[in-house]
Amino acid sequence: MSTLIVFDDPAIRPSLLPFTFTRPVADIRIGIQTIAEKWTDYLATTPSYLTEPYLQQKFALHTTDDNLYVNGAVCPTESLIESIRQLAPENALILPDGLLLAVRTSRATLAATDLISLTQKHTTFNQSLTVIRNLWDIFLDNGAQIRADFARLTAGRTSEPITDPHTRCYGIENIFVEPGATIRAAVLNAEGGPIYIGRNATIQEGTVMLGPFALCESSTVNWGGKMRNNTTIGPYCKVGGEVGNSVFFGYSNKAHDGFLGNSVIGEWCNLGANTNNSNLKNDYSNVKLFNYAVGDLVDTGRQFCGLMLGDHTRAGISTMFNTGTVVGVSANVFGAGFQPKHIPSFSWGGADTGFTAYRPEKALQVAREAFKRRNKDLDATEEAILREVYRLSRQLVADNAL
Repeated sequence: MSTLIVFDDPAIRPSLLPFTFTRPVADIRIGIQTIAEKWTDYLATTPSYLTEPYLQQKFALHTTDDNLYVNGAVCPTESLIESIRQLAPENALILPDGLLLAVRTSRATLAATDLISLTQKHTTFNQSLTVIRNLWDIFLDNGAQIRADFARLTAGRTSEPITDPHTRCYGIENIFVEPGATIRAAVLNAEGGPIYIGRNATIQEGTVMLGPFALCESSTVNWGGKMRNNTTIGPYCKVGGEVGNSVFFGYSNKAHDGFLGNSVIGEWCNLGANTNNSNLKNDYSNVKLFNYAVGDLVDTGRQFCGLMLGDHTRAGISTMFNTGTVVGVSANVFGAGFQPKHIPSFSWGGADTGFTAYRPEKALQVAREAFKRRNKDLDATEEAILREVYRLSRQLVADNAL
């Protein structure tokens, strides 16, 4: 079989910042799994990555004399996999709009832009696909991807039983519980879509959960949590309060009361008690969101859009995020008033006090402590990525690109 490589499409990656500051596009979680994990399941092989040079130490690239490059922004389907399996060497698969889906080649390319030159011989794929081109696509397509992942991950398997006498289930045939999960005195309503409870996950007393919903491995919904549909809580998270149509990538906390809606939260983030975000403007007009590719606000075409929070960012208690806010990597946000629509990476402060640069050594020390709390170490590779993001963020500020 060809060697599987997921690549960052250079036309898409900048629009998915700040999340792609710290990961390849395919490491974005949508549905139950990351996009890379979906490709792994479909093709029964672990991919390597063609991504930014500073990310390659963590996300390695391995090539052979028969390489299958697939677009890391594309969620696979059975029909797409079948078309890819039929690809002849030195041939490509594209969408009608020209988006490169996959290319099979003996060449070991060192840049995603080189792949475009390999599309002279191509087949057009005419079926509908989920392609993550914009930040809001992550939460917009999340419910559909939960359904697709649920069907694939649970096919032919039997759920662990829900034995707690004080838990009420609706549509129990659409609920799947992995081994080690704990559920106490909760209401699980899967009539509108499936609910997936990951291995060793915990649902505490008084939780109300509506499907489609995914609670991934070793994550916890705290007492009285109100979990709306189309939401994914990635692995090793702690959430509480009210969460709807949102995605947590993993290792992040929103443990207390407060509303989060139509939002995407990266890894190693923390939202303090009573942190809230707006996801709908008072005049019901479309939400505009900061886009790194153009360095300005863009019209999402959506009435509902909340908070996009990059990895390692933290918000103090009672922080208020405006409709359509983008916060970069490793920011520390606090204080009264609605925060600005865009907060660059490595910023320290808030709307009432203003922002200064977050000293990298201090930010790295906080990241180390966060890792220790999950029995992990911030190794040299992780540190090097954060230092490069700091350099990039300061350069963007200096160039007035923000």
